[in-house]
Amino acid sequence: MALLTFFTLLSVVTTFLNTSLASFLNYLLMDTDELILAGIVLLFSFVLTLFLTKKWIRSANAAQLVGKDMNKPDQPLVPRSGGLVVAIVICFSLLFYIFLKTFSLVESSSPHVVEAFAITATVLLAGFIGFIDDVLGWKQGLGQLQKILLTLPIALPLTVLYVDQTVMVFPFIGSVDLGLLYPLLIVPLGVIGATNGFNLLAGYNGLEAGMGLVIFAVFGFTGLYVGKLWIAFIAFIVYACLLAFLAFNWYPAKVFPGNSFTYAIGALIATLAILGDMERIALWLFIPYFLEILLYFRARVIDKMGDVQAFAKPNEDGSLELPYKHIYDTTHLAIWFLKKVKGKVYERDVVLFLIAVQALIAISGVILLL
Repeated sequence: MALLTFFTLLSVVTTFLNTSLASFLNYLLMDTDELILAGIVLLFSFVLTLFLTKKWIRSANAAQLVGKDMNKPDQPLVPRSGGLVVAIVICFSLLFYIFLKTFSLVESSSPHVVEAFAITATVLLAGFIGFIDDVLGWKQGLGQLQKILLTLPIALPLTVLYVDQTVMVFPFIGSVDLGLLYPLLIVPLGVIGATNGFNLLAGYNGLEAGMGLVIFAVFGFTGLYVGKLWIAFIAFIVYACLLAFLAFNWYPAKVFPGNSFTYAIGALIATLAILGDMERIALWLFIPYFLEILLYFRARVIDKMGDVQAFAKPNEDGSLELPYKHIYDTTHLAIWFLKKVKGKVYERDVVLFLIAVQALIAISGVILLL
């Protein structure tokens, strides 16, 4: 956790060092009432996530909604699908903010209300569909094609929102008018790709939430840097929820996030990237997930290994071994590298290493792309 905090703070400092003095002063001179309101909503997000996650753990245990912790030698049963709480709290927080603004508790207008409702609809759809995948996929086993088709509706709110947007900026080419291809093809591909991509790198205590913390920290401070404060605010709401959830999901996990978490967070990454015009930095942050896809392709297509799992092979002392002869997952690559460096590798080592790599990617992206 100390390492995660260090890299997050370093990312913040790097961003502000690259920010123009004028932008930084504008940030400091924001309306005091707005800052107070933002603080209230962020605190609300954090506390409510803590409270509801505790409730979820008790309820999931009572309902036997549990799964084996596969990276432990005794494979204890842990409540799962806790990410549904995160998705709900994010939506509650956005609606709470809109409520406060609408009833003039702060003397300013309520901009981007339509976008906020589109984000809320996207998160609820993603969380609900992820929960369906958690329940059905765990018992019956859903194929990758079925999972992709299941995530198609998640893109609908953003597709409708961007129906009049037809221009996309490409590196080295510039602006290109894609017509209806942009809302009907590019936007759904981005949302579905991020939703399923973020779902691939998972399965270790604290990994999904930890990676998400780094990504949304970058989104938050990128939003401040480019002057899109409402994007930054939403990113920090997500950050607050993830931080609270990580208190229960960190090693040894008291709750699993499940696909309800990875689908919702993956969809949010694509949504904020598109709404905030941060596609380049989002693609850069997804480098570990692109590597995950390549390794998965190797397993399924080249080596014909079928549906390989990210889980390691635990020893009696809790240390981890590679589960396959070859490397088929980014977590396996982390285990292989760490064993070369320090001999014995534990689950917490793998998670901290991957979060550190993600933080380094984030810092380099901020420096190169902003």
